[in-house]
Amino acid sequence: MQTCIDIHCHVMPGVDDGSPDMETSLKMLQIAEKDGIVAMILTPHHKPMHHNVSPAHNASYKDSLKSKAKDLGLKIKLYSGNEIYYSEKVLEELEEGKICTLAGSDYVLVEFHPTNPYKAIHNAVYQLLGAGYIPIIAHVERYSDIVSHPSYIEELISMGCYIQVNASSVMGKYGFGIAHFTKKILKKRLVHFVASDAHDTGRRAPHLQDCRNYVDKKIGADYGQKIFCDNPLSVLKNEVI
Repeated sequence: MQTCIDIHCHVMPGVDDGSPDMETSLKMLQIAEKDGIVAMILTPHHKPMHHNVSPAHNASYKDSLKSKAKDLGLKIKLYSGNEIYYSEKVLEELEEGKICTLAGSDYVLVEFHPTNPYKAIHNAVYQLLGAGYIPIIAHVERYSDIVSHPSYIEELISMGCYIQVNASSVMGKYGFGIAHFTKKILKKRLVHFVASDAHDTGRRAPHLQDCRNYVDKKIGADYGQKIFCDNPLSVLKNEVI
């Protein structure tokens, strides 16, 4: 079994629409470790007009989960982060330390409303880059304007942005159209990260292995190693991809 690092998941208990409690979180970690995931960045949602977990509590909850996982004999490594819903206040909140970057790095995981026009996404990326952050676009397959114009992805990458897709999207759990789009950009090697975006122990459990096997077989084991392990490791080390 190939090892993977998951940069996008909602395993932290009781802070967003992911795991509701510690018991579920521990079951999710057991599923992840059994699936070959050796490290996870916990990325609870940070949204405007929501009660968001603070970075201090983020670290505290992570340490508590880490301790209980260790008691169960789990070896999976855990890191703090956020999935940031982009708004006008994001840069200010990042600078004030109110939002977590990924594992304390310069990388930030950013999401948008599915119907946001590409111009808004482009402008957000420009602002983040200008402030010294390295944006990773979360589940790019959800943004209708980008799906309709795949060339936009190349433009975002040329700016210095990175692209993440969900493993479940590649494997067809959200329909043929989404699967076709994600496989198309994978084949063009326009994806830098495949993550679980796990929310539970069922339909949205932390599984990456099936998708990694698909990528290794259909596109190349070298690319699979890069997007499931090497690139995420670069984020953990705050190194340039």
